[in-house]
Amino acid sequence: MSLRILSKSFFAQRLASSVRFYATKKYTSSHEWIEINKGVATIGITDYAQNALGDVVYVEVPEVGARVEFDQTVGVVESVKSTSDIYSPLTGEITDANGEVVKNTKLINKSPESDGWLFKVKFESQEEVDNLLDESEYKKLTEPDH
Repeated sequence: MSLRILSKSFFAQRLASSVRFYATKKYTSSHEWIEINKGVATIGITDYAQNALGDVVYVEVPEVGARVEFDQTVGVVESVKSTSDIYSPLTGEITDANGEVVKNTKLINKSPESDGWLFKVKFESQEEVDNLLDESEYKKLTEPDH
């Protein structure tokens, strides 16, 4: 019985460890979220950002194959309230762009941190990833007293 509990615990720890390694979520102070998975970063705007923008009416995403630099403007999100540039939080190559959000901009309002992703980057620098905000740092940034 105790071996079974130990075994389950061991496998649960290994699974949790591998999930953290393969799917790490980070943030920027300009309100992009970044999900890291096997050397590729999926990037979009946070729920906080889409709430601040209001109804999104236009989205521009970067072209697949384009090389981007850290903090380079790579796209635009327009809403009924304002226009916001989208910045690449990492240096690398664009491997995918979400054409669905271009056609259906409401995806960003409905599911900003899932179906409303904007683009993917095969990144070059783990140091750039390490310098991004974790969830608790981002939450502090977006608390009402900031």
